[in-house]
Amino acid sequence: MTQVARPPRSESGGGGSNGLAARVSLGRRFTPVSTEFLMIASAALMLTIFGLVMVLSATSATAVASGENPMDGALRQGIFAVLGVPLMFLISRLPIAFLKKMAWPALFGAVALQLLVFTPLGIEDGGNRNWIKVAGFTLQPSEFLKLALALWIGFVLMRKHTMLGTWHQVFIPVVPVGALAIGTVIAGKDLGTAMVLVIILLGCLFFSGVKLRLFILPVLLGVVSVIALAITSPDRMRRITATCSDMSAYTGDCYQSIHGIWGMASGGIFGVGLGNSQEKYGWLPAAGNDFIFAIVGEELGLIGCIVVLALFTLFTVGAFHIIRKTSDPFIRVAAGGITVWITGQAVFNIGVVIGLFPVMGVPLPFMSQGGTALLAVLIACGVLLSFARTIPAVEAQAPLRNASVGRGRVAR
Repeated sequence: MTQVARPPRSESGGGGSNGLAARVSLGRRFTPVSTEFLMIASAALMLTIFGLVMVLSATSATAVASGENPMDGALRQGIFAVLGVPLMFLISRLPIAFLKKMAWPALFGAVALQLLVFTPLGIEDGGNRNWIKVAGFTLQPSEFLKLALALWIGFVLMRKHTMLGTWHQVFIPVVPVGALAIGTVIAGKDLGTAMVLVIILLGCLFFSGVKLRLFILPVLLGVVSVIALAITSPDRMRRITATCSDMSAYTGDCYQSIHGIWGMASGGIFGVGLGNSQEKYGWLPAAGNDFIFAIVGEELGLIGCIVVLALFTLFTVGAFHIIRKTSDPFIRVAAGGITVWITGQAVFNIGVVIGLFPVMGVPLPFMSQGGTALLAVLIACGVLLSFARTIPAVEAQAPLRNASVGRGRVAR
């Protein structure tokens, strides 16, 4: 009988390599998420839940007075929360390469959506034309424009990362295209949202590592533009220059600010109790929206306000850790723009409520009533979580490479 000799099994055969690759792939899939991921996700979830509770409390009184279901406001907000939270975690699984490819389409889509406010679908409220009504739902397209602008600037500046030492490489096309996008919001007379878009643009430029001498000019242009928009509108100038430290303008431009401060003051340290606010009974305009922080202060007191500030701090620290740890310029710039947007808008809103800034109509992220704003912020958090997933992968590559080098040396 003829026997065929089997070839000797090699130690470096394909089966061993495939097994190692499978183990590495499986290990990466079950790698624990980073601390930054947990910080951002937990802060976003707790602020969203907190916001739903406060929206229910702030809107139930006026709903009952008008003969409506007291749960309507919270239910509408809850629909967007139920849609936004799973979407946040779904987006967190997207690869960074996909987010880069979506930068240009996202900007074009957001600008096109914003232009719909000037069609018959557009709705004007309080002198601002910044909403559209589709299938019975009122949407604010400029909220999605904030995220799209941050992603687009991050992608463009990533492509020019080695050429940011000259002014024309920094400004073109970032400043002209950014000004065009912001102009679509200014055309709707929404100065508050336009200011947020300006700080997103400036934040992206700052985190891109642009030299200070080149960064000063966009800052000056942004400040001059905001001042010009304020001066050219008598209504804005009247609200900005109104003196609310006394009762002289109580029935005029200071009515909302004074009642917001009264609500905060009456809460004291522990508050009057959840649901026991007096200001929400028709005294404080926009109690469930721009001035929801005043209801938090009145019902939950100083302790409730500190909890809200602590959650925003947790979110900001987690986001800044991503900016500090990443080596990808796209992640650094886009994450910087998103962080400046959410944190800066929270600072603006709380500053308005406590009387540091004039009333600008900027909602409190995660908490103010407004489904579009909540959905856009949760999507932005999903992008940040996607960025956070890259941190453990980068940190785990070094031990893996060292182990591979060690095995190679033994083989020799």
